[in-house]
Amino acid sequence: MKKLSFHDSFKKIIPFAKTIANVFGVLAVVGFISFGAMTYWALDYFKSPGPLQQETLLVIPEGSSLKSISHILSDNNVIKYPEVFSLIIRFSESGSRMKAGQYKFTSKIAPVQVFAKVASGQVVSHKVTIPEGLMAFQILEIIKNAPYMKGQVPDNIKEGELLPETYDYHYGDDRAGIVARMRQKMQKVLDSAWEKRADNLPIKTKEEALVLASIIEKETAIAGERKEVASVFVNRLRKGMRLQTDPTVIYAITEGKYVLERPLYYKDMKIDSPYNTYKNYGLPPFPIANPGKDAIEAALNPADTDYYYFVADGTGGHKFSTTLKEHNNNVQKWRKINRKK
Repeated sequence: MKKLSFHDSFKKIIPFAKTIANVFGVLAVVGFISFGAMTYWALDYFKSPGPLQQETLLVIPEGSSLKSISHILSDNNVIKYPEVFSLIIRFSESGSRMKAGQYKFTSKIAPVQVFAKVASGQVVSHKVTIPEGLMAFQILEIIKNAPYMKGQVPDNIKEGELLPETYDYHYGDDRAGIVARMRQKMQKVLDSAWEKRADNLPIKTKEEALVLASIIEKETAIAGERKEVASVFVNRLRKGMRLQTDPTVIYAITEGKYVLERPLYYKDMKIDSPYNTYKNYGLPPFPIANPGKDAIEAALNPADTDYYYFVADGTGGHKFSTTLKEHNNNVQKWRKINRKK
């Protein structure tokens, strides 16, 4: 057999090499096309509406990895393909931006919108509203029952320390922290109102102003009447008259521990308590409720009137009067209206 020279062998290998090269070239093209198709599909998936059928609240726990976040979203039907979701985010080097918290996801939200929301920390903000004039135990009960908070309410809250208002909070916020904010807000409002108080008031301290404001708050729920109600009590204090206000008697009975469900009786006016302004002169020792900002400002800037009396007018408001005779006439009118009701 004739031995092939190197030149002849090389000539025979060339066609085979070309075939191999062509095969690899085809595979490379197919791979490139496949990669391009997969990339296009992944990006289209990332921007297309997701599978969520209705708005939902979802918690991303503190310390969650990108992988676990992706599976939480998938398990709750917010996204499909958690691996693709996390791969795209990891490829964009943005995975570390994902933040813990409670999020609201709307129906059909796209994965790209999910990522933008969680990466920017657009957590859900909740609200708790504290009406004016509640006692401390009532406010603490509202905070105790507010959803998505953690921890216990403090038990060292004094009457009048908490400012009634609407407060924002987030999932996992501490109840004691919300109460602390209410105390700080009350002090801030009281300090500000005290600096702007009228001259020559018969109120010597911020604490006395808070006591008077709590009485005003309990006497009327009509904003336009607060300064007139305040003027009645200020005029009485200046003249050395008893305040004779029913809410203080109610507080003398309940001591701020429960809501009195019955009407006041004549015998209640004789209760021996420092809160009973039918027996005692001056202000009670402490607030009887938690007044709002407007009541505090009214106490420190009352209307300039010569009123010493007021009584309900049967429509939710009050009739104000200067003399006892005029007041008694207004009382008789109110009793007639009350009897008809």
